[in-house]
Amino acid sequence: MSAKGYQFSIIFSFICGMQQPITLFYLNTIIKESLDKQLSPTYWVIAEIGELREAVRGHAYLDLVEKTDGQIRAKMRGNIWSYSYQAIKQKFEGTTGQRLQAGMNILALVNVQFHELYGISLVIKDIDPNFTLGERARRRQEVIDRLKSEDILHLNKQFILPAVSQKIAIISSVTAAGYGDFIDQLDQNTYGYRIHYRLYQAAMQGNAAGQEIIAAIKEIEKAVPAFDLIVLIRGGGAQTDLDCFDEYDLAKTIANAGLPVITGIGHERDESVADLVAHTQLKTPTAVASFILSGFRAFEESLHHHLIRIERLVQGRLRLESEGVMDKLHLLKNLFQGKLNEKTIHLDRLSQQSLRSALYTIEKQSIRVSNDEKTMIKASGSCISKAREKLQHLEKTLHRLNPDYLLSRGYTKTEKDGIPIHLQELKEGDELDTFSQRQKITSVIKKIDKK
Repeated sequence: MSAKGYQFSIIFSFICGMQQPITLFYLNTIIKESLDKQLSPTYWVIAEIGELREAVRGHAYLDLVEKTDGQIRAKMRGNIWSYSYQAIKQKFEGTTGQRLQAGMNILALVNVQFHELYGISLVIKDIDPNFTLGERARRRQEVIDRLKSEDILHLNKQFILPAVSQKIAIISSVTAAGYGDFIDQLDQNTYGYRIHYRLYQAAMQGNAAGQEIIAAIKEIEKAVPAFDLIVLIRGGGAQTDLDCFDEYDLAKTIANAGLPVITGIGHERDESVADLVAHTQLKTPTAVASFILSGFRAFEESLHHHLIRIERLVQGRLRLESEGVMDKLHLLKNLFQGKLNEKTIHLDRLSQQSLRSALYTIEKQSIRVSNDEKTMIKASGSCISKAREKLQHLEKTLHRLNPDYLLSRGYTKTEKDGIPIHLQELKEGDELDTFSQRQKITSVIKKIDKK
């Protein structure tokens, strides 16, 4: 008997007051025929992948869910048979740069199937990768609009970066290639600059990444002594790998951070919300390292420029002082010559006795002028000598302030985690780094005697 004939039998029995039981198989057959008759062959369905499993034979089995406020309100099994799955997977990865995985919102072309033994499920015929990218862009724009409405999108940019950033807090994964590149560029810089840094470990992708980065920022803000800035770095990746950097909570934490934040978390084509709220956005970890080192170089060049300016000002002052002395000597000579000429004219009218008296007077004036000239030359030389001694003293002072000078005299510098030990509370078991002029010595504290 067909399912339709069986249905007629049931209705007839009900009319006649008879209650005829049916088997579960027949009930499922009725459901299957009803669904096949009433439903369209395919539907485009928006859903989130709750779980995805790949079978040995190449099939994919999914749990598709719909959520409201984080709560599941609908759920259904889905299947992608092997032949279709290979084509769908290749197209999706080629467009998005990311594998299909749990947590993604997708737009899928499905066929509703009901099996008498396995129940209802969805057979997925196709997935539109552009919808997944568009959904990501929509959520990102919503976060940006919310940050703008709260007037915090540019809050972190109000900080003034230090001229030289010597103490840096790094948020990254120790296994990330970008972190290794960043450290290599800092440690092996061609200028020999020494930079103190500390890694705060956090996941750089996945559902837990955002909260781990937030926790790291809060820990950095409590550090004593304080850091100069925060660096958030990771290597590049697929666009969907960077979803954690578009989260509102992370963006808000960066915007409200108590230190300037520099990001280097993507390739040229990527720009996350975290980049937008950071103080300075750079594309790669190596670009961040170059930016920090450029600050050191600019400061050194500025210091060199000021030293040259001081030297030129001192030399100019000495030259002016010397020229002033010579001008005074020339003036005295001219005055003396003028007076001598006047005396000569007057002598023509004087007697021989008056001439001797005048010559005596002139001789005394000549001696006095000669003495004045010697005094002025001596004073000028003394002034120049004092200025030269002062300049040499300044040069010696600058030399003694150079850390390399102290190390060359046998002094050493001891640090823990890149921070001088006099700024920390040490305990037994701590590892210390001691620097001399030619060596770096690593040691472990076995005993501490209080002074």
